[in-house]
Amino acid sequence: MAKERLKSPRARLFVALDLPEPVREGIVAWQRAELGDEALRVVGPENLHITLAFLGYMPEKAIGSVAEVVNAVTAQAPRIEFATEPVGRPKGRPRLFALDAASEETVALQAKLEKELVAGRLYKPEKRPFWPHVTVARVRPEKRGSKRPARIEKAPGRLPEALCEPFRGVRVTLYRSMLRPQGAEYAPLAQVALPAD
Repeated sequence: MAKERLKSPRARLFVALDLPEPVREGIVAWQRAELGDEALRVVGPENLHITLAFLGYMPEKAIGSVAEVVNAVTAQAPRIEFATEPVGRPKGRPRLFALDAASEETVALQAKLEKELVAGRLYKPEKRPFWPHVTVARVRPEKRGSKRPARIEKAPGRLPEALCEPFRGVRVTLYRSMLRPQGAEYAPLAQVALPAD
């Protein structure tokens, strides 16, 4: 019985808040201008989002249950505002750079979603508090096979004013993440559009 369970197909899943297309296009233009350091692997436009819950590897048969929770989301589109300076995490020797996305409404949406996923035994909350952000680049390893991130010679510059204007998230999506040598690929499995008012 245990062996049979181990063999059951698994999927790497997460739930995200999608950004409007003009905002993604603005981020891509900024990435081209500011993320020129060779140590940075830029996140592609299709992968720019705010992760609300990273579920990790789950049995494929659980996808329907997670999709039900996502499809039941009834929140308004949250108002979001990017900070002007990109953030390196962790500080000192960052592994990634992200845009800090200030949004009390996104925090409330995440808390509500987390509560429903936990109630369905589909998610174990992270110990650290939820941080609304958009990852824009990951730092390559220092050398082949190393877990230590490379040093950044040229830190990303500030965001243009237009990208710091408030905007609203557009939908909540359940994604399947497929790890590839060139980076992760995300496939949407369930989506719910969020009304702006």
